[in-house]
Amino acid sequence: MTTRRKVLLGTVVMMALSAGCRTAKEPASSTTEVSRAEKPLDILFLGGTGFLGPHQVEYALARGHHVTIFNRGQTAKDLFGGRVEVLIGNRDANIEPGLAALEGDRRWDVVIDNSGYVPRHVRDSVALLKDRVGRYVYVSTVAVYDSSAGGVMNEQSPLWPAPSPEVEEVTGATYGPLKAECDRIVQKELGARATIVRPTYIFGPGDETDRFTYWVDRVSSGGEVLGPPDPKAELQWVDVRDLCPWIVQLGERDQAGIFNASGPTVPASWGEVLQSLTKLASEPVQFRWATPEVLKETGIRQPLVRQAASPGAVTLNGRFDGRKAETVGLHYRPLADTAAATLTWWRAQTPERRANAVDGWPTPEQEQKALALLRAR
Repeated sequence: MTTRRKVLLGTVVMMALSAGCRTAKEPASSTTEVSRAEKPLDILFLGGTGFLGPHQVEYALARGHHVTIFNRGQTAKDLFGGRVEVLIGNRDANIEPGLAALEGDRRWDVVIDNSGYVPRHVRDSVALLKDRVGRYVYVSTVAVYDSSAGGVMNEQSPLWPAPSPEVEEVTGATYGPLKAECDRIVQKELGARATIVRPTYIFGPGDETDRFTYWVDRVSSGGEVLGPPDPKAELQWVDVRDLCPWIVQLGERDQAGIFNASGPTVPASWGEVLQSLTKLASEPVQFRWATPEVLKETGIRQPLVRQAASPGAVTLNGRFDGRKAETVGLHYRPLADTAAATLTWWRAQTPERRANAVDGWPTPEQEQKALALLRAR
């Protein structure tokens, strides 16, 4: 393992664990000392109460910006304690009250679009705002790349073709193509005022997908752990606490361009990732690597692990080159920091929340059955 990979995986975690628990929605980055911006900006967030939004908003507030959030008002209504302006609406203009709250002649210095998944929705929002914003930052995804051939993908690599206009349901098969078309719309309509951020898997406290959280939680419990079939398979990620301040900084600097926020270009292997998590364990950990046959027999779908996909599903094959983002300030903290903060956050959730993980975690019974099958071979 290279020195850089060792640093990125990290070796010290107990300091982060001892930092104390945070509330379910409070982003870890909110406790970090942040300097005030020289010029306060008016920033509009399309979506601001999911995974990325709270980290972005807290950073923007700490920098002294005026923050407006446009969302449906259905989740975390009191999340920011009256420190932000909230506009209620819907990205779908056909669902009342639609985009009415964004109409008029009001201007914003920066728009950060976290919630654009459907081309029609993005097209309508952009048409309404493009003459009244300075910088439009669209949070895309590396899933926009046509990764069917694998290899290393940079910002100029081909994207998935546009789906049929009637396709609007976001599924494993449509997510990448839909986001790719949204990506193209923003670039076409905003031109040099468009900034496109394409993250890979995003880890860290507040992660509503529970994908990385599964592995942190499971390995921290110790004992015999069912690992993925291929410990040499590669994984790329970015910590939400690195990604979100950087996204706001792109808006502050009026930074144009397309950027893969994809973590180190030379990824870590699953074996390295899981081994780094053992520092969190309360007792010794032994990994037993699954086989596709055992996973199928036990009905286990391991979070983040590339398994036999449903027909037509888009998967993140290949590597993503994130060097361009690093040249404009994106830095990656050690995985040990990410894992420790994720575990602290997860342990602070309610028992009900922890008992109902979003991503369909393997049950202890399933894991024990799989481990028994592997031992018998």
